[in-house]
Amino acid sequence: MAPKDIIDTLAGIEPGSTLDAIRARRLQARENAQKSYLSLFEPIEAGDFSLAERAAVAAFVTGLHGESPVAAFYRDKLAATADGAPLSDAIKAEIERGKTSGPYGAYPAGPLSIENKAGLVHRVGAERKPVLGARLVAALEHAHLLVFHPRDSASADMKALLAAGWSNTGIVTFSQLVAFLSFQVRVVSGLRTLAAASA
Repeated sequence: MAPKDIIDTLAGIEPGSTLDAIRARRLQARENAQKSYLSLFEPIEAGDFSLAERAAVAAFVTGLHGESPVAAFYRDKLAATADGAPLSDAIKAEIERGKTSGPYGAYPAGPLSIENKAGLVHRVGAERKPVLGARLVAALEHAHLLVFHPRDSASADMKALLAAGWSNTGIVTFSQLVAFLSFQVRVVSGLRTLAAASA
């Protein structure tokens, strides 16, 4: 039996509902989003980006977007891992420290420079570094950058991940995971808004 579609689950979409019919019109997009979720969070082989690390990054990223069914889902997913309890507390604290608006960033000198905006650059609190470990510390700081400073990512930021023990393959998967989560949060929010409007 195929696993239930994660976006349908998080958006509260029931089979045969109006929203189910709307999603069915874009069947390939629906299937691809589900495949992305499964490959990122239920892979056959996790490689050097463990399932616990994936859950921790997901809880952090979705938490930065605000309280939602998506954030609650990944918070529960993290809590269910072997190191869930201490990691969950540390992630919750870092979400509170990292909350901001954005997006921030600077354009190259030119007409778009008028849109430059400075903002919070998140650094994990020293008291939580021993709990999180070097890999997750680097991952959370980079994830915050991707969420709030998408224009500012530079080679030095990638070097920080490599220095913390991330492989090139792990960094690619990590980047895909953060991008997928941002997409998922927005889609679920939009579908829940549609559901509320049609209720």
